Amino acid sequence: MHPMTDPTPTPPHGPARRGEVDRDTLVRWLNNYLNIDAYPDLSLNGLQIAGTDTIRRVAASVDTSLKTLQDAADSGADLLLVHHGLFWGEPLAVTGPHRERLRTALMADLNLYAAHIPLDAHPEVGNNAMMARALSLQNPQPFGDWQGHKIGLAGELPFPQSLQDFADRVQKLTGEICLVHGGGIPQVHRLGIVSGSGAGAVAEAAAAGLDTLLTGEPEHKHFHDAFEYGVNVVFAGHYETEVFGVRALAARLEDEFGLPWQFLHHPTGL
Repeated sequence: MHPMTDPTPTPPHGPARRGEVDRDTLVRWLNNYLNIDAYPDLSLNGLQIAGTDTIRRVAASVDTSLKTLQDAADSGADLLLVHHGLFWGEPLAVTGPHRERLRTALMADLNLYAAHIPLDAHPEVGNNAMMARALSLQNPQPFGDWQGHKIGLAGELPFPQSLQDFADRVQKLTGEICLVHGGGIPQVHRLGIVSGSGAGAVAEAAAAGLDTLLTGEPEHKHFHDAFEYGVNVVFAGHYETEVFGVRALAARLEDEFGLPWQFLHHPTGL
């Protein structure tokens, strides 16, 4: 990927050294790069907790839990970059586990930045774009409707392969055993990808002439769709299909600002 020109002005106190960046400069860059206001989303995308003013080290994780926050603090990170943040469109009392999560971040002076749907949909570092690239998807086109926005991708594999071989390939990519609903033909060629909770995209996949949908987790209400619409569905795990975006975004920050990073892996098995 080619470095993107940072449209943000230099902070008034002067340019930072490579390997560190002013928090507000970094947040503006992330907001612009991810286009965080372009998608309807229950997630409070962007900076959810403000910590130290200078960012020198980044941690990335799929979820925000007490464990991931503490691990980020212990690693010396100044910023925790997550897909699933702490705020989802409703007020939360600062009690119980929510209080402990906030307390851990604040005590460590840790910044928390969340990117949900914008990170699923991003054409360069998004979960779906990264999986499509790893699977060598050809002629990728927008797919996977989310409230009027296409957040996934559809295209063709370089060559047809058996459904079992494809599931094995996905398992090697994610490390998670796939659940397969063989509702369609026994070969995979025309594929749609929607990370996380994409089980409802079966009808759209059928309408687009796809033979297989790759997504994260199953939903009971959509169980019969695969067989009635004649589409294979490969479920590779909500968590495991969403590790790609935060890792790619953290690597992008290293390219742009020289910030070292690490991925905090806490799989849920879901």
